[in-house]
Amino acid sequence: MTNDTIATPDTIATPDERIALVKEYFRKVDTGATDLFDMFAEDAQVFFPGFGVARGKSEILKMVVGLSSALSTFEHDESRMTFTQDNNRLVVEGAEAGTFVDGKPFPGDARSGGLFCSVFEFEGTLFSRMHIYADPDLAGQRPALFTWDSATSNEK
Repeated sequence: MTNDTIATPDTIATPDERIALVKEYFRKVDTGATDLFDMFAEDAQVFFPGFGVARGKSEILKMVVGLSSALSTFEHDESRMTFTQDNNRLVVEGAEAGTFVDGKPFPGDARSGGLFCSVFEFEGTLFSRMHIYADPDLAGQRPALFTWDSATSNEK
């Protein structure tokens, strides 16, 4: 699947094409491409921790605008992506990094290490469902939420 191929709900994507579409999605996220939403079905569902579930492109747009307003850069390391597929579902595990609009980098000292897992479901070559599992505290700014200390949790 190339960048000039039009995604549709009627075209069946091969497993390799699905991986290519997901990689393209992350490149579009990282560059702020305005045609990102063309990759989603009209009634797509997206989950992001801290936001909840967005249904349909207009709600997905609200989620993306909210996240984008806090970040000046976002990067997904394609070389660290691992893919697992079953039927129309593709799961990607990887690493993300970036910078907040105030200049603070993430993941910084976040315990998540910038790791994420996203689950994509396809309707043809479009995303019909995407659930993002990542630490919404990208820079570890809320350590009080954790009642344990990872540095001492293994001590006896």
